[in-house]
Amino acid sequence: MSQILKADIDFQNELFDAANQLRGPIAPADYKHYVLPLIFMRYLSLRYDKRKAKITEMINDPESEYYAAEDETMKEMFLSMKELYREDNVFMIPKETHWDYIRKHANQPNIKEIIDNAMKLIEETNKELEGTLPRIFQQATSLPVENIAALITIFSKDVFSANSESSVDVLGRVYEYFIGNFASSEGARGGEFFTPSAIVSLLVAMLAPRVGTVFDPTCGSGGMFIQSDDYSSHNRNLSFYGQEIKETTVRLGKMNVLLHGINANIKLGDSLLEPQFSDLKADYVIANPPFNMKDWGADRIANNDPRFNQLGVEGIKVTNSNANYAWMQHFLYHLNQTGTAGFVMANGAMTTNTTGEKEIRQALIEKGYVDCIVQLPERLFFTTGIPCCLFFLSKNRDGKGSYRNRKQEILFIDARKMGGMVSRRQKTLTESEISEIASKYHQFRKEAGMYEDIAGFCKIATIEQVKDQDYKVTPGMYVGTELEEEDGVPFEDKLAELMKQLKEQFEESNHLQKGILKDLEGLV
Repeated sequence: MSQILKADIDFQNELFDAANQLRGPIAPADYKHYVLPLIFMRYLSLRYDKRKAKITEMINDPESEYYAAEDETMKEMFLSMKELYREDNVFMIPKETHWDYIRKHANQPNIKEIIDNAMKLIEETNKELEGTLPRIFQQATSLPVENIAALITIFSKDVFSANSESSVDVLGRVYEYFIGNFASSEGARGGEFFTPSAIVSLLVAMLAPRVGTVFDPTCGSGGMFIQSDDYSSHNRNLSFYGQEIKETTVRLGKMNVLLHGINANIKLGDSLLEPQFSDLKADYVIANPPFNMKDWGADRIANNDPRFNQLGVEGIKVTNSNANYAWMQHFLYHLNQTGTAGFVMANGAMTTNTTGEKEIRQALIEKGYVDCIVQLPERLFFTTGIPCCLFFLSKNRDGKGSYRNRKQEILFIDARKMGGMVSRRQKTLTESEISEIASKYHQFRKEAGMYEDIAGFCKIATIEQVKDQDYKVTPGMYVGTELEEEDGVPFEDKLAELMKQLKEQFEESNHLQKGILKDLEGLV
């Protein structure tokens, strides 16, 4: 197995190098819109071929209810029966859309038209895929046919052959690899559709979703769903619902989850202003909402919107200056009576005194919804060096469900010293660190005797203790370490400023030395 994994990684690197063939005619931020749909089309053909082979086996098996080896008409009927493919989550692929046809015509002058037409026909044949595949190749007039042909050739390698048992899994991993690399290369824009794997892994490990409904109102490319499915060991006892504001990102998410054999209901729209699942109550809400959104449209929220009236905070409306606490109320509203939400937040949300934000945080604490706060190390994101935190809100804190009564307690975890550098600008958490944090949360939620505070790392505080701290929830205030003020300035910027100051001081020192020497010479 290790040899297969090593080969996969080498192949992924080769693929990303191939994507760089688009450099020049296509902006780096747009690579994914050309590369990822091609990977997805290859995947659809692979799945179709494998299912067709299985149906052929059943047709030739005398013990099968579909046995029709001697009846060519019946055989053709079974091979073209859409229901037999869909029951295995496989889509029908007409001849003109099959990867073999694409590969055969890869060097034709009209390959862009062939690809666009194939995408259109796939959607027409499979209504469930409508709006997933973008017809953009013919529009890309500056994209040479040779570049497209080179990508098709690479995606046609033997590792993706229908005879390879791991081919579909490898393709799904390559898709994720591309999403991560594109997000890294795009910087700020990349964070709009991709949350670093370590943060997703930590959220999933802490929420521990195995059975029930998972909702992500800012689902991006669907990474939360994929890791939740992995965590549940693909038992298919989870159902997934997501919303995303950008049409191109909705496509990425739909393709990504389908590549991993997941059926997720992902809809387009602004979750705060145009919620598409207004009646949904989930067992788990997991999200990475955009931080500190200003002018997000609070004036368009109706006064009787139940999401923003559930806390009973009189006279306090959602603030248009920052959407952080609007998101929190949105997440809380979509939890069922035993549900838990885990989500990423800007550090400022832990201490803000802004009117309409502090009052909501206070209400969340006093009503017993705040379960855990985790402060993360800096530089986990591609997009910023500013550190962030995780909030966990739960409606399962009174001891009536699967967990102990902890309604008057909050767990604080300070993980700022964790993580290691994986590049000059980015950190990640190790599997053991993720396990350590998640284990503390699970112990806190279960029997009281399982958990122990660790000085400088984790601490259970009472609601009264939090009240004494003016309802601020920065873990460093509780775990026994000196609280460091977060100024929000990345290390590189700080270093540059310190270097500038040091050079100025050296220059001033040299100037003073020359003055002193001149004065001394005058005394001789």
